[in-house]
Amino acid sequence: MFGPKKLANVEPTPYATRSDFCRIFKKDMNRLYLLSFLLTGNHSLAEKCFVSGLEDSAKGNPVFKEWADSWARRAVIQNAIRRVRPRAKGGSESGAESDHSAGHALQPPEIAGVLLLPAFERFAFVMSVLEGYSDQESSLLLGCTRAEVAEARSQALSRIGESEELQRKLLSIAAGQTPGDERGSAFRSAALSAWASFA
Repeated sequence: MFGPKKLANVEPTPYATRSDFCRIFKKDMNRLYLLSFLLTGNHSLAEKCFVSGLEDSAKGNPVFKEWADSWARRAVIQNAIRRVRPRAKGGSESGAESDHSAGHALQPPEIAGVLLLPAFERFAFVMSVLEGYSDQESSLLLGCTRAEVAEARSQALSRIGESEELQRKLLSIAAGQTPGDERGSAFRSAALSAWASFA
């Protein structure tokens, strides 16, 4: 009567939990931060997009566990689009171009080459070449036509294609062979406190 209660078999949920997303953002911190930095071209904006991506993933609509990694990357991309608002004609709406004064020349050539692209070309290139998004999906996220994405990607590849070494390094990033940019302790602290609030 007063013995231990037998718990019913509780089947695990097929959906990713907040702690699943915290684990993903912690495990893939370098990759997700690098994605954010390549899109925004600005360390401060990149950090905000990373943290907002974690918040959106953890608090958003349920998503299957198998899709959690790609959902986390999508959340970072959507936050970068909201902050930079790249447009096919006339640059970014918000004027949040990459911070060229922040020493892009000091970045490895494969990163500097992407950061120096105009905002819309940079987004089209990163999303379709490095992240493998289709022109259709990229156009829906960027609020433009597929032709504009294809043209921007072509222009970006043309600019980047001037350097054979840069092409090889970018292909290795796309294949996941190059580690991401290691961030300082301030960013890691901010990310850890964000995880703590969700875990």
